[in-house]
Amino acid sequence: MVNQDWEKLGETIRNTVQDAIDSQNFEQLNQTITNTINSAVDGFTQGMKTAGKQWTRSCGEQPVAQKCQMKPKTQLYRKTVSLKVWGYVSMITGGLLGLSFLLMLAVMIIHTLLAGVGNIYSSILLLAGFMVISVTGGIIAGKGFSSIDRASRFEEYVRKIGCREYCNIRELADGIGKKSKYVVKDLEYMIKKGWFREGHLDADKACLIVSDEMYDQYTRLRKERMQAEREEEEQRIRIQKQQKAQEKERQKEKMEYEKLAPQIRLVLEEGDAYIRKIHECNDAIPGEEISAKISHMELLVDRIFDRIEQSPESVKDIRRLMEYYLPTTVRLLEAYQELDSQPVDGENIRSSKAEIEATLDTLNLAFEKLLDDLFQDTAWDVSSDISVLRTMLAQEGLTENEWGK
Repeated sequence: MVNQDWEKLGETIRNTVQDAIDSQNFEQLNQTITNTINSAVDGFTQGMKTAGKQWTRSCGEQPVAQKCQMKPKTQLYRKTVSLKVWGYVSMITGGLLGLSFLLMLAVMIIHTLLAGVGNIYSSILLLAGFMVISVTGGIIAGKGFSSIDRASRFEEYVRKIGCREYCNIRELADGIGKKSKYVVKDLEYMIKKGWFREGHLDADKACLIVSDEMYDQYTRLRKERMQAEREEEEQRIRIQKQQKAQEKERQKEKMEYEKLAPQIRLVLEEGDAYIRKIHECNDAIPGEEISAKISHMELLVDRIFDRIEQSPESVKDIRRLMEYYLPTTVRLLEAYQELDSQPVDGENIRSSKAEIEATLDTLNLAFEKLLDDLFQDTAWDVSSDISVLRTMLAQEGLTENEWGK
């Protein structure tokens, strides 16, 4: 029925649009379509409300097995008829037994007090027997009453659970006006006695689950959640270790940094400022190709200043970098950013941007060469060490040629 309504709505809108095209009058087109859609939506909403009310009424009238598509009650819950019958029988029988012997005990006590007895020990034993039987009858009656009361609570639990396969303990406790601890003990007894044929309490004893399928699902989800929590905890520990290691490394770098001469620290601070500015320009320029060039430049400049921090004596080799190359680079990037933000991409703008992009390539080559030159001393030291090592190996007869003989 819903599909037919929507098809009818689509046909109405299509006819409305066609009429407007044919008449070349579009003044009322928007209002007509809006009214048509609102009318259809209101009708659809009202239909859903009516269907919902019908479902609610039917849910209250149909049995649990039919409305919830879960197992029949006979498979999930024990019938309470036999429990109540046994309770009433026990209560009546025990009550009559206890009351009868209690009356007999009272009559015998009065008779003994008034008439007396010849054998006092026999009288005491007889009185004690009557008393025991009276108490036993009272206990039986009490158990019967307790059975009836518990069966009534069981029925209330089942009614509260309704069509669900699980229920919160607090909800059940509120339903009978008891505390949650009382209900938990009550349910544990009923589960143990088989009243809930497939009943289970969750790990926190906060929820009652009445079917094995739902309990299996709960168990599986709980294992997955516990596994996820373990993994999260392991991840948290790893992150903490990494943070501690990073903090330790930062402290070490800070100590090394503080050992540097003031003029070296000033150069490094200026270098960091240039690196931040290059990064800001890169964020503001959207093009992928030029962004890759700027990212490479940022990496090269960062490595250059890392090398200066490691070998402060190399600071004299970056004088032109600080005085000319980096300030010029920043000005070029700012100019490109301004050109790229213009609403019109004219010939002059395209030409200027292309010129700057080509210049960035040249600068990157220069920065690469500068970084390589800063490692020249290290390269010489490595080459010298390798030469000495080869000489020693040859003298010891441990070179490849010596092994081959």
